[in-house]
Amino acid sequence: MGFAGVCVVGWLIIERQWVVAGFLYIAFSLADSLDGTLARAQGRSSQFGAFLDSTLDRLAEGVILGALGVTFAENGQKWIVAACFVALSASFLVSYTRARSEGLGIDSNKGGLMGRPERLVLTGAGIFMGSLGSVLEAVIVVLAALSLMTMVHRVWHIYRALQPEPATAINQGSPES
Repeated sequence: MGFAGVCVVGWLIIERQWVVAGFLYIAFSLADSLDGTLARAQGRSSQFGAFLDSTLDRLAEGVILGALGVTFAENGQKWIVAACFVALSASFLVSYTRARSEGLGIDSNKGGLMGRPERLVLTGAGIFMGSLGSVLEAVIVVLAALSLMTMVHRVWHIYRALQPEPATAINQGSPES
């Protein structure tokens, strides 16, 4: 249901219905953020359900940033279309680096400024204010930059976590003992 709602929001973005799209995006994103918690509380969670939810979350980000990109392309704003692609790629990589690090047994890789909740809030605020001059463009640039920074932070964390422990010197005693 949340993904279908986000598709409607994508259409509203292309139609430039900014305020309605912003409200609905926030509502559907909030509902989508709670569905896993609700499934667990009702005893209806499954590994496939978690996998499907994560997959649809990525697809939803693609729909929204794609719709924004289409809108900017229609306006002839090539540079902001490029920023949408950067934001989308970085967003996917933020999620991928977390999932991959967990697959490597590193489950502490949740750092950085732009996890999914932060991306949802920033994107929702930008959509809501889409008709206010260049606010949405600025939000997309900030989203792209902070998502890239988060991805780099997580890659660095994985790099450090996978480095071998430094050898410790064992005191063998001094030659005079």
